[in-house]
Amino acid sequence: MDAIAHVVRCFEDGNIVHVDGSIDPLRDREVINTELILADLDTVSKRMAKTASQAKSGDKTFKAQLVILEGLHALLDSGKPARLMEQQDEMGQKLQKELCLLTAKPVLYVANVSEEHINTGNPWVDSLRKAAEEENASVVMISGAIEEELSGLAPEERKDFLADMGLAEPGLNRLITAGYQLLGLINYFTVGEKETRAWTIKRGTKAPQAAGVIHTDFERGFIRAEVISYEDYIACGSEAAAREKGVLRLEGKEYIVQDGDCMNFRFNV
Repeated sequence: MDAIAHVVRCFEDGNIVHVDGSIDPLRDREVINTELILADLDTVSKRMAKTASQAKSGDKTFKAQLVILEGLHALLDSGKPARLMEQQDEMGQKLQKELCLLTAKPVLYVANVSEEHINTGNPWVDSLRKAAEEENASVVMISGAIEEELSGLAPEERKDFLADMGLAEPGLNRLITAGYQLLGLINYFTVGEKETRAWTIKRGTKAPQAAGVIHTDFERGFIRAEVISYEDYIACGSEAAAREKGVLRLEGKEYIVQDGDCMNFRFNV
């Protein structure tokens, strides 16, 4: 699954002219959503016309699909995104997936604020958050000015700059984290002498399927996983030390991988 990110201006600056002449994140959000909804309406309308014609034959499948399409059309026509209609049955889920509707995708609004409001937010961000909740969307706050400043600094200088701004991490990091949360994604790690690598999986994935992200043979011949939590690995400093302290665990096929797990897979094919 992918998502849509909308950057919305939530700061005042006389040197940067807004295309509409004033700052209004709710208006900007409405413009964006209207364009996406109109595109989806066109998609659903075309599919409805085709399905209505097919349903005249009396085929029950096409008749059922037409009901679903009519519901989607009514929702979109009322100015609401398709993601607010949760399809309960397999047919509805499959049909909505086939349509690839833009407003069915999860949405993340990126509130671009001034440096002075990066820690506190402002009324524009508050109004955007309230509106986002109503459409089941998320909001993350960044400052484009700060990110631009960071891009020109050396790593050590970035740490000092962030500390001076009262920030623990760059806005890009928060944006990535918000995106992962929105899509229900986590990372696990494989750690070796030559490289440490992160692998992205859906939250709730079991160990064999997580292994399959590396190679299908790992999933097919899965025996067990050696697991060290990220916190334990950092505290111990190495896999060998983790083994000595007894914090390395052996997990089987039903183990649900946790965010930050450091894993080695045993398999046989």
